[in-house]
Amino acid sequence: MEKRWKLLNAPQKEIKNLQEKLGIHPAICKLLVQRKIYSFEEARAFFRPQLSELHNPFLMKDMQKAVDRIVAALQAREKIMVFGDYDVDGTTAVACLFQFLLDNYESDKIDYYIPHRYKEGYGISQKGIDLAHATGVTLIISVDCGIKSVDLIGYAKELGIDFIVCDHHMPDAQLPPATAILNPKQSDCPYPYKELCGCGVGFKLITALCQHMQMPDEYYLRYLDLVVTAIAADIVPITGENRVLAFFGLKRVNEHPSPGIKALIQLSKIEHQTLTINNLIYVIAPRVNAAGRMDDARLAVQLFIEKDPVKSASLAEQLHSHNDDRKEADLSITVEAMEMIENDLAQASRRSTVVYQPHWHKGVVGIVASRLIDKFYRPTVVLTQSGDIVAGSARSVAGFNLYEAIHACREHLLGYGGHFAAAGMTLLPDQVPAFREKFEAIVAATIGDDQLIPEIVIDAEVRLQDLKTSFYNILCQMEPFGPENTRPIFLARQVKNNGWSKIVKEQHIKFSLVQDSILFNGIGFGLADKFHLLENEKPVDIVFSLDENDWNGSKHLQLRVIDLRASTAGN
Repeated sequence: MEKRWKLLNAPQKEIKNLQEKLGIHPAICKLLVQRKIYSFEEARAFFRPQLSELHNPFLMKDMQKAVDRIVAALQAREKIMVFGDYDVDGTTAVACLFQFLLDNYESDKIDYYIPHRYKEGYGISQKGIDLAHATGVTLIISVDCGIKSVDLIGYAKELGIDFIVCDHHMPDAQLPPATAILNPKQSDCPYPYKELCGCGVGFKLITALCQHMQMPDEYYLRYLDLVVTAIAADIVPITGENRVLAFFGLKRVNEHPSPGIKALIQLSKIEHQTLTINNLIYVIAPRVNAAGRMDDARLAVQLFIEKDPVKSASLAEQLHSHNDDRKEADLSITVEAMEMIENDLAQASRRSTVVYQPHWHKGVVGIVASRLIDKFYRPTVVLTQSGDIVAGSARSVAGFNLYEAIHACREHLLGYGGHFAAAGMTLLPDQVPAFREKFEAIVAATIGDDQLIPEIVIDAEVRLQDLKTSFYNILCQMEPFGPENTRPIFLARQVKNNGWSKIVKEQHIKFSLVQDSILFNGIGFGLADKFHLLENEKPVDIVFSLDENDWNGSKHLQLRVIDLRASTAGN
């Protein structure tokens, strides 16, 4: 599939000013300006994060109320339940807060609850509240959920249970009747940073409790390995406070992770490398998520709170096994869905994809939707049967508001929810054909032609002669990468094959390229069908990221080529 290239701009005046202050390559100054870094001090804060830059947790609306209520509960020896979601953000948040309470309170006075993904669904559940009531709980602290649970928190209040809500999802106009609501996205919350994940909000509560109790900083900093795992998995912006938390969280992951994280690292055979955000996203997070996708997410919390390395290893093995099951289901369903699409002649002219099989595993339909977008690049819905109803997940392409499209189909749905890029829905089996047609009609009427072509966003244009070790070392200091601080993508024009480029393993290209007498090697995964562009000795333009290849102790820079095309006159 051909891709659109979009080269980002930045004001030349700002780039020049920053270059004068920092004395580094203008392409890197452009990257910084794109990240709204204009001064020496802003650059210093970006490249050298400090724990002192973390905001005072008591700036968050209701934080004092939350701390006072928890301290009162501890003093009165009340029973407390920590209630969280079944994904990585939720399970890490529960593990942090529960472990903190476990270390500072009576173990028989605290419990935690994770709703079952399929039996209870997302968020606060009546089953969880009823269990809390039956076991004498008088305070529930929800993490990564609760901001929209107005009726259920009201129900808990009638049963004599107070709620403290720690959430990061966008609040509705009506807030739940909780004792305290910690959510920086509340319109009247003065907290300076609005993009914390659920675990991040829980971390700020633990920080506030430590400060109130005059405990050493280590009593909250010890949870940073779980916080950075949540930041990575929940795809929140790695800016501001999240950047500080991610930076020091990765430092903890690499230097002295908790037994649970360490067990997952060892099981994944990545203990001998310096771990990055990508390792957390693609190696650690899927194993944690697999607990809730394939069975019960409580297993993930058990792993995170376990201090015995032997028991941690056993729990990690179970998560690893669940992830293997998840991968097998994901692969088989993806293959089946692709065959359905390719065998449907009408699909070629459609601007959306809706596929349905009642036997597909509900836990992986969202992953399958993402895989189908990688292949066909259309707003995609994958549906399966769940009891007497059909349930599914939807994923969008860049720039298309999926939630609005699903909302427009609500006459065919029992329920739906989500946001711009992803959504979920339930419907009756007999409504599937009508939903498919309505969804196609809405997408066809509202999506632009260019939105159906994948876009590569390019940060800066460079020459191969710019790509020195010093240049690469500065790029490395821009980590951790993530949303709003993505790994830089570069463009080099008028590059030629020096005759040694070749296809490897029938799918990939091993590049050997030259520009201005500068030779560079690289690898381009899945680009073999474009090898003909290198064979005619004409120049090409390449889009790439810069990597370091470590082979037998010898390190050298290489290009990770993402795309290439023939150079055109005037480039």
